[in-house]
Parts: sequence; C-alpha cells; structure tokens
Amino acid sequence: MLKNLGPLDTKLSIFETGIKIVDLLAPYHRGGKIGLFGGAGVGKTILIKELINNIAKAHRGVSVFGGVGDWTRAGNDLYMDMKESGVINEQNIAESKVALVYGQMNEPPGARMRVGLIALTMAEYFQYVNEQDVLLFVDNMFRFIQAGSEVSALVGKMPFAVDSTPTLLQPRIVGDDHYETAQQVKKILQRYKELYNLP
Repeated sequence: MLKNLGPLDTKLSIFETGIKIVDLLAPYHRGGKIGLFGGAGVGKTILIKELINNIAKAHRGVSVFGGVGDWTRAGNDLYMDMKESGVINEQNIAESKVALVYGQMNEPPGARMRVGLIALTMAEYFQYVNEQDVLLFVDNMFRFIQAGSEVSALVGKMPFAVDSTPTLLQPRIVGDDHYETAQQVKKILQRYKELYNLP
C-alpha cells in the first residue's frame, strides 16, 4: 500500500547525468521519459552503464534495468560490469544499487511483456517505499511492444499505443545561457558535418 504522497511538484527540473554532452545538448527531465535510439555499435549500452553508475555514486539512487529480448550476452556483460564497478555487491545484496530483470526472445510473449511491468513495479517500490531516486530502463522498447502485440493478438484485442515527449532543450526549462550554449555547439557540429562532406 502506497502512503499519501501529498501534492505533486510540477516544476520542471533537470536530472544532471554527469555526462557533459548529454547534460548540454539533450538534458533529461527529472521524473520524465527519454528514448535512446541508435544502431548497433554506437554506444547505447555504454551510455546505460554510465547512467547506472552515476545515479548510484553521484545521486545515491538506484537503477532498475528491464532487458526485453536479445540480452543473453549483453545482459551478462552488464551484470559483470556492474559487479566490477561496485554497483552490485554480491556479499551484501542490500547494498547493491541496481536491479536487473531479463526476458529472453526464446520465452513466451507474456513473459517478455511482463519484464517491463516488473521493472516498473520494482522502480515504484524503490521510489515510494524506500524513498530513493530511481532511474528505470526498459530495453528494447521494440521487443516490449512486439511482445505486447503478440499477447494482444493471442487474446484478440487491439495492441497498445505508445506516446512520446517533446524536447527539454527550451530556454524556459534549461535557462537562456544553457540554451544559447547548446545552440552554438549545434551550429559548430553542423558546420563540421558540412565541411566533412566536401569533395
């Protein structure tokens, strides 16, 4: 049973990740949703590892990772890296700062779909019962939605829909100085891209 949380704070605040390029160009909203998109080998898993490590060490919070499909090798690597960095403490599990939940592609769609919901339930427990800052990851959203569609087809219902959120890089949210600096960095990067494409 959740306790009475009182009035909600609707003020927008930025979650400082400690990763400078993210904090400058794509700041994360505390309490919001973000999406990381990219092809294979571009560093999504490295970014996830850094975010988990930073919330554990800099923010004294906890992370929950729900791996839906295709996480056999990468899930083991993530576990070993978290253990090596001290975020997972095998001698005293209560001191660990991450919970990992996996549902593989060889499992039924209902089990894969539940991984995201289990991860969400764990995150709510850490937030509301333990009163900790929580960073929740669900990867891969396509596999999660695919599992939901498969379950919906099995029971004869319409698949669920997904929404998206707008960017936080707006002067009223991050401040004028931050916004202007980010715009200048974008111009420099765009100019570099133009020069790079010269014959």
